[in-house]
Amino acid sequence: MKDVLFTSAGLAFLPSFLQATGSRQNLFFKISLAEWSLHKALFGKKMDHLDFPVMAKQKFGIEGVEYVSTFFKSTDEAYLNELLKRTRDNGVTNVLIMIDGQGNLGDQDPAKRKKAVENHHRWVDAAKYLGCHSIRVNAYGTGSEEEVANAVVESLSSLTKYGASQQIGVIVENHGGYSSNGKWLAGIMQRVNNPWCGTLPDFGNFCLEFKMGKCAKEYDRYQGVQEMMPYAKGVSAKTNDFTPEGEEVTIDYRRMLQIVKDAGYRNWIGIEYEGSRLSEEEGIIATKKLLEKYGSLLS
Repeated sequence: MKDVLFTSAGLAFLPSFLQATGSRQNLFFKISLAEWSLHKALFGKKMDHLDFPVMAKQKFGIEGVEYVSTFFKSTDEAYLNELLKRTRDNGVTNVLIMIDGQGNLGDQDPAKRKKAVENHHRWVDAAKYLGCHSIRVNAYGTGSEEEVANAVVESLSSLTKYGASQQIGVIVENHGGYSSNGKWLAGIMQRVNNPWCGTLPDFGNFCLEFKMGKCAKEYDRYQGVQEMMPYAKGVSAKTNDFTPEGEEVTIDYRRMLQIVKDAGYRNWIGIEYEGSRLSEEEGIIATKKLLEKYGSLLS
């Protein structure tokens, strides 16, 4: 990690919209940091997963963290205990764990679907140990829209039953395929009909179909977030790039945060920077400032 960004000399060379990083206290939500915002540093071995909560607090002034299962070296008690110690020592709240690569909950093969559900159990246990409120899962599967929906409802109902036994929520992100259709995902929630099952609306993940590496069909992001918010137990503030004035280039953040507020949501909103023009550190700072700007105006 390049610490120069956080020295007074380094800050002098940043765009003006990145320089002030102090938190405002009058927001209607709390700001957390999604670990994926630092995936390049983590995959590049420039930082370790255990250092993530310390960095969130000390470098960015963020007191809530959202983990990604990919970066855990273990879910053994000793490893989790070390992570828990670091969060407690730094006054950081463990918010949730985003789970990937554990099998498709919408698989048409009942045996594979059952295995996928079972694979998520240890992550429910890990979330419980760390004091998180939920795990984030994906509603992936192949088949027709109705076939995948039926499979996902069955899997989520089973997994949520286990999560509820541990007082851990199971929440689904709009994360590609059918799940990026807000109406489809809201329908899943209605059918599961369990208070421990919910959504994690992401401001940016609304591509329904990719062709040649580009999005060929996209769901209306504002409609999608609005459809998912009644079931939201988390919100993901996706950013990719910013204008010279500090606005996200493709997402109207004031409009998005108004939708979130109007739904009565008052909990964590996680920064998830995925851009390439700014560094990961700069992108996190820019997203935080954007959330503070409109969060303050709307509070």
